[in-house]
Amino acid sequence: MKIKFLIIRFSSIGDIVLTTPVIRCLNQQLVGAEVHFVTKKQFASVVSQNPYIHRVHLLENSLNDLIKELKEENFDYIIDLHHNLRSAIIKARLRILAFTFNKLNFQKWLIVAFKKNILPEKHIVDRYFNTITPFDVKNDSRGLDFFIDQKNEIDISSLPFNFHNGYVALVIGAKHATKQMPEDKLVQLCNGIEGPVILMGGPDDRTKAERIIQLTEKTKIFNACGGFNIQQSASLLRQARLVITNDTGLMHIAAAFKQKIISIWGNTIPQFGMYPYVPNQDYYIFEVNGLKCRPCSKLGFQKCPKKHFNCMNKQNVRGIIELTNKLLIN
Repeated sequence: MKIKFLIIRFSSIGDIVLTTPVIRCLNQQLVGAEVHFVTKKQFASVVSQNPYIHRVHLLENSLNDLIKELKEENFDYIIDLHHNLRSAIIKARLRILAFTFNKLNFQKWLIVAFKKNILPEKHIVDRYFNTITPFDVKNDSRGLDFFIDQKNEIDISSLPFNFHNGYVALVIGAKHATKQMPEDKLVQLCNGIEGPVILMGGPDDRTKAERIIQLTEKTKIFNACGGFNIQQSASLLRQARLVITNDTGLMHIAAAFKQKIISIWGNTIPQFGMYPYVPNQDYYIFEVNGLKCRPCSKLGFQKCPKKHFNCMNKQNVRGIIELTNKLLIN
């Protein structure tokens, strides 16, 4: 007998990638499961190639149009992994049994406002699985998924010659500025890493990347910011020898490929539960501990509220360089 599930996660890239173990395990462990996924149109390519999803439904302009489309599917259950106003409206309008992710907003507020940590020591992926406990679906510990359309695979021989034998992917972008390493620190990193470096981020990061290149060995650095779509960027991450990244969506895509990851944290903290999810594999975290102001937000700001930005300005750049060069040898 077919059982139709609707999983809701509208945004953003990393949050959507983190839902993929739930998608896979529902599909593989429940006989007759048909899994549909709803997200925003701009994030369609994050899940469009996922073989465990029967159909992707997209929110473009009208929530009413989306709900009309969803009603026609006659779902049996909703798995709400976003838990926001839009997902609440969908649940109310579809009027079927729904299971909703607990975002632990009060616990996050406590640690941001008073630095009192009562958050569970559990990755958000494992907390997602708590949402589907009634179906007796277990985490298969295979990690995250990201599937690339063949037409979006990047042949690294199309890159400059220096990059044909491998490179470090350095993610310089993030949605919020307080998650991003300052430019002078990125310049130090690029100059210290023994080997070619591809700078990765969105279109808004392209000018910053050009400024960094002007202060480094130009033949050693390639600016990929804004030059590739999400799937093409994923292909570059998959083929990197190592990934250095802020707390951002590309970090989770790199984790899906079981990459070696050095994760750099600014105003947010790994205790929120969104560190690299790579079961049975090492990853490396650099953060500035002991700051009374950190975390200052569960998301981030465009400027440091305290104006000193010590969570990034005091990063151990030399330590990151040493670890990177060590891992490149091994």
